[in-house]
Amino acid sequence: MASYLQDHLCPQLIGRDAHRIEDIWQFFYKGAYWRRGPVTMSAISAVDMALWDIKAKAANMPLYQLLGGASREGVMVYCHTTGHSIDEALDDYARHQELGFKAIRVQCGIPGMKTTYGMSKGKGLAYEPATKGQWPEEQLWSTEKYLDFMPKLFDAVRNKFGFDEHLLHDMHHRLTPIEAARFGKSIEDYRMFWMEDPTPAENQECFRLIRQHTVTPIAVGEVFNSILGLQTTD
Repeated sequence: MASYLQDHLCPQLIGRDAHRIEDIWQFFYKGAYWRRGPVTMSAISAVDMALWDIKAKAANMPLYQLLGGASREGVMVYCHTTGHSIDEALDDYARHQELGFKAIRVQCGIPGMKTTYGMSKGKGLAYEPATKGQWPEEQLWSTEKYLDFMPKLFDAVRNKFGFDEHLLHDMHHRLTPIEAARFGKSIEDYRMFWMEDPTPAENQECFRLIRQHTVTPIAVGEVFNSILGLQTTD
């Protein structure tokens, strides 16, 4: 991305009016032959944020004031808890609960599977998917074991900690629509805040089918690079 910025975008910013934010965005977006990729859109986004910062500084006010003013005093954030067993996950959950988090994502190792994506690299360490480590091998994944085990994790969390916190879980695009619908239905009693990325995000029709079979909310979108092409599931 740094190369794309330095070699392609920044030279074309010289001499342009920094206040014409939308015009510059459209110029860079429509001027790129290969559109919507993560490198292109991340670079354009970096320029876009910088231009809004310039506009706010020129107006001598915080950007949120320039965009209409504050509408809330804070926002809820969530944390990641993991464990190679349910007991480890519960310990990590308790640690984050004590820190005051009201929304907690839970992931856990699955018995019979050597590795599971989405785990931290050690006890007390933050989860970070970009760090080096051992990744799950394709032949090790078992959808059946996953679907059978994960409700047990949520049951253990709710039995020990109750329903005071929002409970989240990331599925990492691994299921089919039918599997995801069945999974969402099976965990409704645990009142999940969301199940994230149940199916490959590029097939957005999947979400419509899932929503027809479960009231468990779906979270999706982190792999999209633009609002263009997104569809509603209503």
